Amino acid sequence: MSIKLVLVAACALVDADGRVLLTERPAGKSMAGLWEFPGGKIEAGERPEETLIRELKEELGIVVREPCLAPLTFASHGYEDFHLLMPLYVCRRWEGIVTAQEGQRLAWVRPNRLRDYKMPPADEPLVAHLTTLLL
Repeated sequence: MSIKLVLVAACALVDADGRVLLTERPAGKSMAGLWEFPGGKIEAGERPEETLIRELKEELGIVVREPCLAPLTFASHGYEDFHLLMPLYVCRRWEGIVTAQEGQRLAWVRPNRLRDYKMPPADEPLVAHLTTLLL
């Protein structure tokens, strides 16, 4: 039996104070109420960087340029009905003001407080890599 592979790109936006942006999954979506790094599913024929540029504009109203996306690590996590592969990028420069475009809650979080936010299982291992980078 083969399991469906889902490719998702995520981004840790880091502000000038060294805080990381988390977004809350809205009601009606799977894992609603959990906090995650912004991003989304990689569409057919799309590179992860293109996905993030598109998703960050749609979700947060900001413009990110590809050279500002630095790959950090990735998550590989088996859920019950699919397997998630998710590269995590770090971005410290963007144009515009981060604003919730889809009614989601946003939180700028210090790296040492990231574990205070309940995350999907695939996101949790990424916190250690991000904390090591930023602390």
